[in-house]
Formats: sequence, C-alpha cells, structure tokens
Amino acid sequence: MRSTSSTIRTRRTVKAAATLAAGALALSLTACGGGDGKSNGTDGGTGTKESDSSLALPKLNGTTLEVAAVWTGTEQANFKKVLAEFEKRTGAKITFVPAQDPIINFLGSKIAGGSPPDVAMLPQPGAVKQAADKGWAKPLGAEALAQLAKNYSQGWQDIGKVGGKQYGVYYKAANKSLIWYNAKVFANAGASEPKTWKDLLATAQTVSDSGVTPFSVGGADGWTLTDWFENVYLSQAGPEKYDQLAQHKIKWTDPSVKEALTTLAQVWGKKDWIAGGASGALQTEFPASVTQTFTGGDQPKAAMVYEGDFVQVNIADTKAKVGTDAKVFPFPAVGGTAPVVSGGDAAVVLKDSKGAQALATFLASPDAAQIQAKLGGYLSPNKNVDVSVYPNDVQRTIAKALVAAGDDFRFDMSDQAPQAFGGTPGKGEWKDLQDFLKNPSDVAGIQAKLESDAAAAYGN
Repeated sequence: MRSTSSTIRTRRTVKAAATLAAGALALSLTACGGGDGKSNGTDGGTGTKESDSSLALPKLNGTTLEVAAVWTGTEQANFKKVLAEFEKRTGAKITFVPAQDPIINFLGSKIAGGSPPDVAMLPQPGAVKQAADKGWAKPLGAEALAQLAKNYSQGWQDIGKVGGKQYGVYYKAANKSLIWYNAKVFANAGASEPKTWKDLLATAQTVSDSGVTPFSVGGADGWTLTDWFENVYLSQAGPEKYDQLAQHKIKWTDPSVKEALTTLAQVWGKKDWIAGGASGALQTEFPASVTQTFTGGDQPKAAMVYEGDFVQVNIADTKAKVGTDAKVFPFPAVGGTAPVVSGGDAAVVLKDSKGAQALATFLASPDAAQIQAKLGGYLSPNKNVDVSVYPNDVQRTIAKALVAAGDDFRFDMSDQAPQAFGGTPGKGEWKDLQDFLKNPSDVAGIQAKLESDAAAAYGN
C-alpha cells in the first residue's frame, strides 16, 4: 500500500498541471449559464451493439453478477443506472451490494464466507494493492485493457496496476481541491473569491462579520479532514515532500507537517468560524455539511464548505442551483502554487468470469461514464468522455481540467496509505485529525500520534 509510480512527478510538471487546472477553474468556474466519446471494443464476435455505440459486449442472458461499493444515496442510485444499461445491453442481471468502510474488511468477510461479489469498487490504490496481494483481485482481460489503453492517460492506468499487472479500472475520479460557497451570503457580505490562503482568512472574517459562520466541516467523516490537510500540505510543502510523506519516507513529526497543521489551525482553531464549533462539526456527516451550507435562506449555518466536485450530488438535494446559488473556487494557494489533489474509485474483478470482465470493459468505456456524467456529481478520468454531457459549465470546466492535467496529478495521500492508517473510521489518520479538530492547539501531540499510527500501519 505504497505510493504508485505515477504519482512521483517533478516539481516542474506538477506545478504546470496545478497552474493549468487552477487557472482554468479560476477563469470559468463561476461563469455558468471533445470528441464523439465513442470507443471500439470486441468480444470475439459474440457481442451485441447499441445503435449509438461502437462498444461490443457479450450476450450474458442467464448471468447474475454482484457489484459491491460503499456508495449510498444519490451516488448509489446514479451508479445503478449505469448498471441497468449494462443489463439492457447484455441480458445479465446485477445486484448492487452495499459495502461498509473499510471495504477491504467487508470483502475479507465475504471471501472468508465463500461469497465474494463479482466486482468491487475500491476507493484507494492501497486497497487495490491489498486485494491483489491477497490474491482476491483478478487481472483484467484483453477487452478491458484495450478500453483502458484507448481511453485513459498512462497515469490513470498505472495507479490501477500492481506488480506490473492491471487490476483496476478507475471509473470515477474526483477533483478534491475545491471550496464551494453560498453566492447570496458572499454577495450580502461583500466577500470575494480568494486566491491565496491569506485571502481565504480575510474572506472568512468578512463573512463572519456579516453574521454568518464561514465554514461547514463534515468532521464526523474523518476523510474530509485528511483532504483539508492534504491540500494545505501539498501547496505548502511541495510535491516532493507530499510523495515522501505519502510513502512514509519522512515522519509525521517532520517540521513540514508541523507547519501544515499550524496553518490548518488558523481555520479549525477559530470556534466561531466552524458551524456548530468543533463539537458540532464532529457530529456533522459530509452530506449534511453540504446541505446546511445551501439551505436557510440568508442565514445558512455556514457560507463555505470544502470538498471535491462530488459536492454537487448533495447540492442537488437542496433548492440551490450550481453556478448561480452555489459557486466554487479552487482551493487557495498556501505556498507558491495552488494544490491539485485527485481521488478515485477503481472497479476490480474478484470472480474471473466472462460477465465480470465484460462489466469491467463497459466501465472502462466512455459509454458507461457518460451515463453517470449526465446525472451530475460525477467526474470521469476517461479522456474520451464527451464533456458536453456534463450537466453544467462548472462540471464541464472541472472535467476539462482533470483530463488536461494528463499524468500530472497527485492522488489523495490517505488513499495511498495502508487502510489501517488512511482509510478506517475511528482509527489512524481519520481519528487523529478528528482529535486535532477538537484541540487544534496540540500540534506536537497530534504529530506524535500520527507518527505512531503511521509507523504501525506501514511497518517501519
């Protein structure tokens, strides 16, 4: 569960990617009002084709498949529409299996009981590696590999590889360097979009002076806190240090970590800047952190919420409209360059069968991605997805920036870590940063705890 080679980039190339993505977002994210997206595939001549697609899939009448993922709510419902299209094209029947975090533990119990799902959607490269190392994951077949080669940059292919073999199809991606805000609150306060961390603090004070709490934080879900830290750390410490910390080649007691936590405390340490204070934030799950920012008229519980492009799924549960009521700006530069952090979910075959491999092939194609892209709150790293299918200019701009970055991106640090440290509720980094949110003055204490937990998980 170490950092993959695709994330080891030079400062120059990462800076270029960050400048491209942040610049594109800054120019057009609030100005709201590709190719044909088709790909070729084969299945040995036994497949069927939709009239509007060149992707061939096998006939799978009588085949039943199970797909496991941790997705819930609207995200799960939208993915089920993608699975329904696969059923329509092939005749297969698919059951969605709701999984719990950490999904590796969930899959382990299923496998021990002799009933693994056919395909699992794994949210961390570390989880993909663990599944491969345990012999659970099966290498992808020729048809899926062909779709990956055609539709994905080398970097997105590489993070799905273990030991040189391709196990994962990164079906879903995320731009996790965005801050969403209530446009009416900003207008009433006379606040403007910040470009730097100093500007963000000034904007927060302006909003606070207007009578609205600046930030909503979903602290009940520890992963939101790791994302906050990663953006600050990447921008402030730089990509080389980021890669070293992701691989535990430097310790969490390093001065660069102290600096990032101290910077983060400039927001987390101000009780009046966090909706509900620290105790309230620690009881607020991510979906509620979004919806409470865009409900309540002139007096929402907060003006801003940090998280990725997928925030749009939860905004859709309110009456706010993306691009008018709900706007977004890139995570401000803490150091010399604004951060660009990505995440993603990979489809991994656990039961090697014609049906499971066909589903992986479908998920690697633009055909599958474009179904969910139309529904919003979803971002695909597939470079052949027609960006016009995204439902608004905000989403289209985010998608273009991700694809334009090519191989030059940094993957979510906690997702690269062993799951015991970076992906388990109530443990490791998730719990340690929750404790830090509760007491942002104890920088040294949290550093020591992070290092102790990291050393135990990494085994060094």
